[in-house]
Amino acid sequence: MKLGHSPDPDDAFMFYGIASGKVSSDHIDFVNVIEDIQSLNERALKGELEVTAVSAHAYLKVQDSYKILSCGASMGEGYGPIVVTRGDLEDIKGERIGVPGKLTTAFLLLGIYSDRFTPVEIPFDKIMESVKEGDVDAGLLIHEGQLTYKDYGLKCILDLGEMWAKDTSLPLPLGLNVVKRGFSEDIEKEVLKVHQESIEYGLNHKDEALDYALQFGRGMQRDLGEKFVLMYVNDVTKNMGEVGRRALDYLYSRAFERGLIKEKAKLDILGN
Repeated sequence: MKLGHSPDPDDAFMFYGIASGKVSSDHIDFVNVIEDIQSLNERALKGELEVTAVSAHAYLKVQDSYKILSCGASMGEGYGPIVVTRGDLEDIKGERIGVPGKLTTAFLLLGIYSDRFTPVEIPFDKIMESVKEGDVDAGLLIHEGQLTYKDYGLKCILDLGEMWAKDTSLPLPLGLNVVKRGFSEDIEKEVLKVHQESIEYGLNHKDEALDYALQFGRGMQRDLGEKFVLMYVNDVTKNMGEVGRRALDYLYSRAFERGLIKEKAKLDILGN
């Protein structure tokens, strides 16, 4: 099976067990496909990957083809994507905002909490530089940019994770792992089992998993990298449970009310 995940420390940490061979399956050979989340979203739209990380937003586009795994979700507890600017800009209405892709959950959240901005799609790891250079007025940051933006002389003017936390006590669902429909129940259970074991392996062997994960950290120091990884690899990652289901339902309901999505989600979650 082709197994897609993004080149980010938190994803790499979760999949270290599989990538290193410390966790394996007697029934499935996994081939790692490492691409940015927008590319994985687009590949899922084409059904190219049997198992993959996708944005919670993008899941709506592929829900007829994929089921959600109960493990591997990235959910923030009081934190999430942010909007940054280089100057005195206080409101993004009417401004050009660099965004990491229109299928990302960050973009969906921006639509929930703001409007009347002009999105400019930019690779996520180029957004801070684009803001700094004045190519766009502000930037929507995901991944480690949430922690490193000050190194570029930028300031945060909108914290979407904080705004979410003011609305609800639920975690903020950003990314999901999904498996393609059509496999037998035994194969689905095996996919879920191996994912769970890989996450547990990383958490139980944190130092070696971090050594691997920080290869994808784009220069992050170890202490900052560990902080970032553990922001998004947590108890909900091991199993989203009922709280994760309710968080997803809340996200999609808010987006539906705002007219940002046209249909509600089918929360078909394996292992819940």
